[in-house]
Amino acid sequence: MLITYTLVWLIAGAVLCLLELFLPTAFVAFMMGISALIVALVSVLIPQLSLQVILWLGLSTSFILLSRRFVPKAKKSRSIQDAVVAETLTAIAPGKEGRVIYEGNSWRARCEDKENAIAPSEKVYVVRREGTLLIVLPENVLDS
Repeated sequence: MLITYTLVWLIAGAVLCLLELFLPTAFVAFMMGISALIVALVSVLIPQLSLQVILWLGLSTSFILLSRRFVPKAKKSRSIQDAVVAETLTAIAPGKEGRVIYEGNSWRARCEDKENAIAPSEKVYVVRREGTLLIVLPENVLDS
């Protein structure tokens, strides 16, 4: 059996397209497979392997970059759930930072109300997160 470059490109394209079904790669393998199938068609006209490889690399790169425009980006949720409870480790003076224990870790924290002080070992609600700083409110403020 004579194995030609066209057959190799067809097999490579089919394998890459099927690979996307079993190992999702955000359409990277699929786009590379489609490129290989196109190169298989073109390989009849361009018998030189080096030009076929260059064409495949160019098509793959172009298709991958184009597919990024149409695939929605997964958003990493960095927000904190509403009304999550934490506990202060240190006192938080008005307008200053302190430390709270949240999800088993110690975090820097600041009170949302810049005129309220929060005592140590007091329950607080985490309102939001700004980088590694938690913005908190004392439990008694929200309960009243």
